[in-house]
Amino acid sequence: MEAKKNILTYEGLKKYEEELEHLKVVTRKEIAQKIKEARAQGDLSENAEYDAAKDEQRDVEARIEELEKILKNAEVVVEDEVDLDRINIGCRVLIKDLEFDEELEYKIVGSTEANSLKGKISNESPVGKALIGAKKGEIVEVEAPTGVLRYEVLEIQRAGA
Repeated sequence: MEAKKNILTYEGLKKYEEELEHLKVVTRKEIAQKIKEARAQGDLSENAEYDAAKDEQRDVEARIEELEKILKNAEVVVEDEVDLDRINIGCRVLIKDLEFDEELEYKIVGSTEANSLKGKISNESPVGKALIGAKKGEIVEVEAPTGVLRYEVLEIQRAGA
């Protein structure tokens, strides 16, 4: 079975590469030093610092493995080549919630990068899925537990704009 492609923007790719580099080069050394200092204290069976350092080491190694998997299967969206006639991954969109008469701005990204608190929604989320392929001026409908949400597409821009 082929691994799922992780669709990333260039910004997302860089962020993950930098985090991976930092974990491998800086954080690993810091944890190794903590383990060394804790070992020097003697009896490891009742050494809380040693246990904490080993737990931190395990968490960091798991994150390194996760980042390596993400990057191994990464497919980068070249935002400069995104077609602005229709919404796609890598676009920044301005939509109007027709029920609440408010404007919302989102960047459409792959699921790996999604962060609703930063205005980044996944192409796989209900709203993202409904917006993909829509044109400026179109009304899109999203099935939600509370009923159907309706949005009007006001603008489509390059994410960097």
